Amino acid sequence: MNAAAERRRARRKAPRLPVGSPAHTILEYALLLIGAFLIAATFNLFLEPNEIASGGTSGISIIVRALLGVTPAATQWALNVPLFLLGVWLLGRRFGMKTAVGTAVMPLFVLLTSSWAPLTENPLLAAVFGGLGIGAGLGIVFRGRGSTGGMDVAAQIVAKYTGVSLGLAVAMLDGLVILTAGFVFSAEQALYALIALFVTTKTIDVVQLGFSHAKVAYIISEDEERIAQAVLHDLDRGLTRLTAQGGFTRRERTVLMVVVSQTEVTRLKTLVQSVDPQAFVILTGATEVLGEGFKVQ
Repeated sequence: MNAAAERRRARRKAPRLPVGSPAHTILEYALLLIGAFLIAATFNLFLEPNEIASGGTSGISIIVRALLGVTPAATQWALNVPLFLLGVWLLGRRFGMKTAVGTAVMPLFVLLTSSWAPLTENPLLAAVFGGLGIGAGLGIVFRGRGSTGGMDVAAQIVAKYTGVSLGLAVAMLDGLVILTAGFVFSAEQALYALIALFVTTKTIDVVQLGFSHAKVAYIISEDEERIAQAVLHDLDRGLTRLTAQGGFTRRERTVLMVVVSQTEVTRLKTLVQSVDPQAFVILTGATEVLGEGFKVQ
């Protein structure tokens, strides 16, 4: 057995925390606190000093600070707590304790890190790295199945009572904050906020899904049995047999579906070619792969 196969066997035997167990619950709360602290630190190091209001209650707090001089933490508490209570009243008790904790600790962390000196006064750098930090923090919070409340709750309320999708509701509310920032600060600041929001969205995807290094191969061959045995024993990967029908011949045939890591793509192609040079192979990227031999959820 090769080294890669040995590593996969070890991962399969690795202990996993049962969902709902005390250890798993502690881990989720730890992720919530770590993510919330990272968001607060990023807010004070990049976004707030450069007046980049990239949506959410944090963006509103930057605008309110510029207009009224109120500290961002106070504004966030003043918005988050009523929104959470309104959400519980209108949407039911779907939020849970982690959302309540996130709603309370986020402004607290913003207050505790408010004295930190900004890392840059370049608005473009602040937008890019602010978006990275906020996205990473939110991704960590989401991995802990938590929420920091705020405009997410407002978006759910809008979605329920207007019929628009949740994604559109979030985009509308964030867009309204950025538009307001454009009037309060400048159109250029609104453009920087859009950059930050875009980077945040992409970073959340990376943190939650990871960098995709897996590929899905669909193999059509007259000698699929030999290829299947080679994949199972030489490549040490599982496979799925799909029943398909030829579009022209209407003849039923088997399609082999194999998921491999990026480093195994060349080996798979070489293996298939060695068995059947006429085999038809389709390779496509996989956004996320969970299960044995890949990522453990």
